[in-house]
Amino acid sequence: MKGQKVLIIGGLGFIGSNLAHRCLELGAEVFIYDNLDPRSGGNLYNVKDIKNYCQLHYNDILNFDHLSKEIDNKDIIFNCAASTSHPFSMKEPWIDLDVNSRGVINILEAIRRFNREVKFVHLGTSTQLGPLQYKPADEIHPEFPTDIYSANKMVSEKYVLIYAKAHNLNLTVVRLSNIFGPRASIHNSDFTFNNYFIGLALQGKPITIYKPGSQLRNVLYVDDAVEALIATALSDKTNKETFFAAGDNHISVAEIAEKTAGIIGGSVKYIDWPRDRKATDIGDAVISNKKLKESLNWSPKICMDDGLTRTKKYFESCLNEYLR
Repeated sequence: MKGQKVLIIGGLGFIGSNLAHRCLELGAEVFIYDNLDPRSGGNLYNVKDIKNYCQLHYNDILNFDHLSKEIDNKDIIFNCAASTSHPFSMKEPWIDLDVNSRGVINILEAIRRFNREVKFVHLGTSTQLGPLQYKPADEIHPEFPTDIYSANKMVSEKYVLIYAKAHNLNLTVVRLSNIFGPRASIHNSDFTFNNYFIGLALQGKPITIYKPGSQLRNVLYVDDAVEALIATALSDKTNKETFFAAGDNHISVAEIAEKTAGIIGGSVKYIDWPRDRKATDIGDAVISNKKLKESLNWSPKICMDDGLTRTKKYFESCLNEYLR
């Protein structure tokens, strides 16, 4: 990536900040665009070691004029910006709609008008599928999301693909599944459940799960997710395509909790389901990463146990920066 101008929208968040670190290591000139929305997990501490080596711009993806200026003259753009809370999306659907749908339209229109040659990678989510019709689910699986966040992520992905094909743009979608690791938002259950488990374990608190916790999930360490995103950005074969970046193994929520407690600390407590959460649960989320593996020769390299050990080491020295 040497000499490439890389814009990371939402670059102060979990995945965006890890991506920024890696792009700098690979020689890119990195620009971060973020509004530090507390509902999206942005944290200035995430870039404390690199803030002097990249350019930070504080603004909102709903501000089309400011966004357009940042999109111009970039070689690669990653969209990591999102309102990420499933429960919040059900309480405040208009805010979720603005960020996760209208904001993406703003990005796409700015690309169409001002930077048609740029390579753009949009982050999707496995939850947009809803309850699985078959396992493992692949990129052509039907989508019946059960919450507003997942529905808007589904719609925004379709916007990306429409713009890619209708305007012949170099746009790609990478759907992620339960990413965990350093720089994650670990203080609130509204963010990725396995990172919240890590936050509880680091504080020696019990990890509470809804019994029996038998739903299967893929988990993926953040470094592996970042490598997938970069590989996708650097390949012409990924234009106008959607890919899943997911772990190889399918692990129950209970096993994820037990492993987290065993490696990091704390204990696991099983409780009954609240009615509002049961209504939106999707059951098993077993995802295939076959397409990405075959297209780009990518595969996860860090197992869950190793990833949890690395995550514990990172947070132990700066835990207070992630608990507020």
